Amino acid sequence: MSINSSNFPLVWMNLAQEPGHDHQKDFDEFDANLQRGEPFVLLTDTVPAEDHEHSPEEKKRTALWMKKHKIALRKLVLAMIMIEPNAAKRLGFKAFAVVFAKFWGYPLLLATSREQAIEMATELLPKAGK
Repeated sequence: MSINSSNFPLVWMNLAQEPGHDHQKDFDEFDANLQRGEPFVLLTDTVPAEDHEHSPEEKKRTALWMKKHKIALRKLVLAMIMIEPNAAKRLGFKAFAVVFAKFWGYPLLLATSREQAIEMATELLPKAGK
């Protein structure tokens, strides 16, 4: 996973798992976005590899990080929008979205294209300020 916050409040995530990737850097970037204190939307056009299994250490670190940031995540992350052009795959992710929202504290929305994802994110952002 890697995070690109250069277009904040649209924060792009790449969910591909690269060998030797520094996950702490991702947590630090996510922390920096939360510390801004402004609502934002996560977007991704990658999906996690089906065969990727998190190590026990990764799971523990994620759980501890989530516990520490639970309130900020629910307040500031308006959604994650995943771009998936394939209708069958989108349908599969809809079931996963329920579990995702319970775990992360914000919804997983699905878009068919990058343009639709950006439009959805833009519609979410003004609502947060009202």
